[in-house]
Amino acid sequence: MIPAARASGSGSVLYDGIIGFADAVPGPVQSLFAVYTKLGLLVLGFLCLLAWWRARAGGEPRAVAVSLLGPAATVVAYALSELVKVLVAQDRPCRDLIAGSTVLTCPEVGDWSFPSNHATIAGAAAMALILAWRRLMPWVVALAVLMAFSRVFVGVHYPHDVLVGLLLGAVVVWLVVRLLSTQAERLVTHLQRHRVLGRLLVAAPGARSPEVPTSPLSREPDDAPRRPASPAEEPTVRMQQYRRPEPPQHRGR
Repeated sequence: MIPAARASGSGSVLYDGIIGFADAVPGPVQSLFAVYTKLGLLVLGFLCLLAWWRARAGGEPRAVAVSLLGPAATVVAYALSELVKVLVAQDRPCRDLIAGSTVLTCPEVGDWSFPSNHATIAGAAAMALILAWRRLMPWVVALAVLMAFSRVFVGVHYPHDVLVGLLLGAVVVWLVVRLLSTQAERLVTHLQRHRVLGRLLVAAPGARSPEVPTSPLSREPDDAPRRPASPAEEPTVRMQQYRRPEPPQHRGR
């Protein structure tokens, strides 16, 4: 049952329902959501670092470029969400509720609600990880959705705040990686030649040996030194060296 402190509601049926659910769950569950909503982004950040390390060990410039471009695009998505916040200037839903009626304390006035920064970063980081390490997709999507839900659960965002945030972050990262991955790959390839940056970007830059050409033009010239004959070939070679040419035969008329 929703307490009287929430009876007036926020104007959002879905938000009020989630807040009522949050009030009904045991205290330890509320505490877990409170911790995750504050620290959950660190998990996604650690996974992004792990994805870069994995790409670095693989030695592929494109994989390294994507693993670095995704987090950089996440910063762009966050900046855009801050800009939208200032332009829209929507109050937090907890402003319409009595103080202390949500899991977390309502942020100060001027800390706008739409869109959710946490959800934007979560959506962006999830997309970055999907592009860099596709096998993690189910896990990072679950982490991002859980982060978005936790922002409503603790009472600081409307559901549409977190939904738009997730979409904004994911779309921005996808577009940035789609448009700039080729240029980023060229930059990584160029920086591989640097003594310090090359080792930071790729585990063993320049370790690959060039392939031996197989075209006829790649054959050794006639005056190139001959390789020594193997023991099995040595008798045959000696016989060829000491064999005298046969005299020409003249046919009688």
